[in-house]
Amino acid sequence: MTRTARTVTVIPPTINPITHLHGLSVRKRRVAGYARVSTDKDEQFTSYEAQIDYYTQYIKRNPEWEFVTVYTDEGLSGLNAKKRDGFNQMVADALVGKIDLIVTKSVSRFARNTVDSLVTVRKLKEKGVEVYFEKENIFTLDSKGELLITIMSSLAQEESRSISENVTWGQRKRFSDGKVSLPYSQFLGYERGQDGIPKIVEEEAALVRRIYALFMDGKTACAIAKQLTSESIPTPAGKEKWSVSTIESILTNEKYKGSAKLQKRFTVDFLTKTMKVNEGEVPQYYVEFSHEPIIHPDEWDAVQEEFARRKTLGRSYSGNNVFASRIICGDCGGFYGPKVWNSTNKYRRTIWQCNAKFKGEHRCTTPHLDEETIKAHFLAAFGTLLDSKEAILENCELVRAKYTDCSTIEAELANLLREIDVVTELTRKCVEENAASAQNQSEYTTRYNGYVEQYSATKARVEALEQERTLRLARADAFDAFIHTVRNMDTIPAEFDDRLWQKTIDNVTVKSNRTLVFKFQNEMEIEG
Repeated sequence: MTRTARTVTVIPPTINPITHLHGLSVRKRRVAGYARVSTDKDEQFTSYEAQIDYYTQYIKRNPEWEFVTVYTDEGLSGLNAKKRDGFNQMVADALVGKIDLIVTKSVSRFARNTVDSLVTVRKLKEKGVEVYFEKENIFTLDSKGELLITIMSSLAQEESRSISENVTWGQRKRFSDGKVSLPYSQFLGYERGQDGIPKIVEEEAALVRRIYALFMDGKTACAIAKQLTSESIPTPAGKEKWSVSTIESILTNEKYKGSAKLQKRFTVDFLTKTMKVNEGEVPQYYVEFSHEPIIHPDEWDAVQEEFARRKTLGRSYSGNNVFASRIICGDCGGFYGPKVWNSTNKYRRTIWQCNAKFKGEHRCTTPHLDEETIKAHFLAAFGTLLDSKEAILENCELVRAKYTDCSTIEAELANLLREIDVVTELTRKCVEENAASAQNQSEYTTRYNGYVEQYSATKARVEALEQERTLRLARADAFDAFIHTVRNMDTIPAEFDDRLWQKTIDNVTVKSNRTLVFKFQNEMEIEG
């Protein structure tokens, strides 16, 4: 049998080693540059402009390259690509075939997040688009490109972590030193003083005081927001429409009473900049007398107590009148509400009666009341209270001390938190042991579920104790406001005062015999 001679066929190359394009076409590589500076401060602007000019000339000098454009992002961090419009547009253009090569200064200019960097590089690589990092001399389509990009991105990410931790340390150092800083551009009532301490802006402070006064006059946050919007008063952020959350934020911010609670929120992920409310994960700092108050501390405390009271009422609260959600029917326990009689003639008047008086088979026998009667009875009851002023104040101080003494609660909380730490560690070890070696899954499940149940029960008890502590301190604040109000009064006011009513009255019960029982904030009841 004759042996056939060996033949060799040459297969020509299909990739241009210079342009990395398919075929031996002489078409130039379409090249774009990417420039970014991570701050928008003036001193970085020169660097930003210089990068654009540099890459424009750098690309145009290469005879094998065709200049596309230089994509830019100014004043943005490289930690996350989501908000980088220039970067995102460049990637989109590359993926639809408008770019063959992207040139950028370094890995850290491209992305400081390893995940973003690698995902983007791989996405571009699938479409045959290469990235060249000049500083590190890395071409991503090289065999060693991905390993190098991974290493360099990780180093850049750790650099960002280090910077973030340094910034966090600096912030917490300022907090521990009691240094207060406000978002002045969106904070009503204050501006930065020459010494760095918040300084009152009187025109804005007047609006803050008005908001507090409207709230204590019985209006809800929603009603206040609608009123300010209708008066075309701009919000702290300069918007036309006031939101309920903005009003509530102003009414509950301790900075208006001259104090400051620092580190209410903190960053949980330096890459995404995700923030969360501080629920005890990191230290907080409370600075008293940190700056001049706009609202007197006693008035601020009274507002917090009124907030707590309305919250317990839920939907039952109405903010249309100071008497709303304060007057209770002695028959059914429901609230009295306003009713308009003779609304279409000159005898028109507003009376208050039980909202359920004519509902159902049972008819409440409690009488209706006009506002002048309520006011007169209140002044008489308050006069009775003033007759025993000193004894009442002494008793209030004792009760207030009882409410503020949370030592038993604190001790139990400390024990429970230690128990949570132990259970958490036992759960972690249980899971690790099951992952590391073969376990009886029935026994593992029983043990794991036991830890979870113990954790849940302990956590529920912690939440109950924390709520109890909050309620006790709220009652203590109410006693503070009551003590301050009564101590400064020696005689019955000549006229009914809405603020006096708000600060001293808890509720009023109307009996069938027309008797009114006034329950004051000190829990004392007086018939009037």
